[in-house]
Amino acid sequence: MIRFAKPDDCAAMLAIYAPYIETTITFEQEVPSREAFSLRIADVQREYPWIVWEEDGKILGYAYADAAFSRAAYAWDADLSIYLDMNARGRGIGGKLYDDLEGRLA
Repeated sequence: MIRFAKPDDCAAMLAIYAPYIETTITFEQEVPSREAFSLRIADVQREYPWIVWEEDGKILGYAYADAAFSRAAYAWDADLSIYLDMNARGRGIGGKLYDDLEGRLA
């Protein structure tokens, strides 16, 4: 099931995000605090969708869009990000999240 992220989802999304800190994907060096991550989600959701993939009450992935650049000429553009639970990869969840996200942005 795909749905909009809720504040209660923060801990599950941080658990998914944490392993990616060890890669070059996030451009971050340490896992953000729950408070900082909650603020990040709320900030994005003011203008863009932040969605989660949930199965049997467990979040297996999430995706969101955010402003690509701040200049007015780029107002039509958005960066898309997706993160999956390491055990949920290879099941097509990422593609489904992207399809849903792009549909919402259209």
